[in-house]
Amino acid sequence: MTGLAHHYDNEMAYTHGYCDELNPLRARLPLLRAGFDFPVIHNACELGFGFGVSANLHAAGSTVQWYGVDADPRHAAFAQQLAHDAQTQAHLLSGRFAEFCRRDDLPDFEFIGLHGVWSWIPDEDRATVAAFIARKLKPGGVLYISYNTQPGWSAMMPVRELMHGHFMASRRHRTGGNEPHERDEPDEPDEHHTTERIRAAIAFAQKVVAARPGYAQVNPAIVERVNGLSEENPRYLAHEYFARNWHPTSFLQVAEALESSGLSYLASADYRDHVDSINLLAAQRDLLAGIDDLALREAARDLCMNRSFRRDYWVKQPRALEASERLAALRAHRVMLSAPQWAVSLKVRGGLGETALPEAVYRPILQAMADCRVTTLGAIEREVSKAGITLEQVVEAVTLLIGAGPVLNAQDEAQIQLAQVSAGRLNAVVCERAYGSHALQFLVSPVSGSGVTIPHVAQLFLLAAMRGFKEPRQWAEFAHTVLSGMAEGNGAADVPTPPTPPMPPDHDLLEKAVRFADVYVPVLKKLRMGEIVDSISTHVGVER
Repeated sequence: MTGLAHHYDNEMAYTHGYCDELNPLRARLPLLRAGFDFPVIHNACELGFGFGVSANLHAAGSTVQWYGVDADPRHAAFAQQLAHDAQTQAHLLSGRFAEFCRRDDLPDFEFIGLHGVWSWIPDEDRATVAAFIARKLKPGGVLYISYNTQPGWSAMMPVRELMHGHFMASRRHRTGGNEPHERDEPDEPDEHHTTERIRAAIAFAQKVVAARPGYAQVNPAIVERVNGLSEENPRYLAHEYFARNWHPTSFLQVAEALESSGLSYLASADYRDHVDSINLLAAQRDLLAGIDDLALREAARDLCMNRSFRRDYWVKQPRALEASERLAALRAHRVMLSAPQWAVSLKVRGGLGETALPEAVYRPILQAMADCRVTTLGAIEREVSKAGITLEQVVEAVTLLIGAGPVLNAQDEAQIQLAQVSAGRLNAVVCERAYGSHALQFLVSPVSGSGVTIPHVAQLFLLAAMRGFKEPRQWAEFAHTVLSGMAEGNGAADVPTPPTPPMPPDHDLLEKAVRFADVYVPVLKKLRMGEIVDSISTHVGVER
């Protein structure tokens, strides 16, 4: 998050979120499906890394050297401390794009990522970023970029302006009408007051739409959308709705900016986009099939889907694969099931709503991955061919299952081996931090090189195992003690370690601990999540 007038960001930091699309490995399957080569990734860069959760997880879970910048000093300090504690070797700097992008000590990159940032920076920073990509992205290198798009945002833009006007007016009222000069240092952040101003602005917008203005009658969907803002995280709202620089754009506008940097659009980073049947009506599919110009086709697709957010992969001087190369690369692509087969839902949500996936195709494919070990699309193809399922059906099904979550892309075995130690260090650090914070909800798997959602309570179970507690009942007791201490405002020093008897757990925590041991620990072992998981007996769930 950066910009010439970026002092609004200092009012409230961003969320501690994770973006899987920033994992370079995730780009491989979409590029292969589109018929293009995927580069070997040595160096990667994230522009506007927030709290650095994605950059640190990806650095720890792979052999890729990560670099990045963020303008908010609080973001950078958190990211740098996490990198230091976990020794991830991520080079994460604090500064503005104008400074970072002109550095002469950065390597050339095979992967550059911007998640949401393009929508939140001024035109001069966009030009700086485009020039940086043109200069530092290698031929064959991949750009991941996500941004707000106009079709889905158009109706909300006047409402957003109304809320932002209320937000800024309340700031002027507080400061007596004196706005800080853009070159001045911002005032000391007051996140509580900022949250109050955000809530007041949303309440004002809700009051306006409740009065049934003509605009809401012409655009009835905005009433539900405005009312739903009350449920959102204020940190997210501060950056999405109350940023000084906020620019939903069209695909055509982004294409104009990036094509001048020598890039070509190749594929959506949202895996669900690759299956038209769950996103577009038959007439819409026919319409798009008749549009030869790629940029115009994507713009029309956004209108068909009323899309409000795009996730895209662009490539600099892409190399097209021969048909035989493409098939060989697809068959060699490695994946794994990251959940028990019985827990996988055969429903997926696309542009047309929720769609049921065909059991006759998906169940055999899931059965071929049922042991939660790394396999290849070619091995799955051989297993399910007796059911008449083709490679293209396997590729489509696995693509949707990755998009839905239960299947992960997997690295080569050599990369997994090299990443295990660093991934284990980061996972241990995150679990230690679970003593006093629930901000980080992800650990990293060296198998996928990506973040895996591990809720706070589950992290406490793993931390209990680190502390020497052997059984689920003890994990539940330990978690209960920690959570009680956090609720009372106690520090980590108040949390007991063996042999101090913990507090008795409540029934719900005990049930969660038993389920975690029985169902999820075996999967985490297959994901090679580090010494924490490896130390847990495979029979730990037997004793209650």
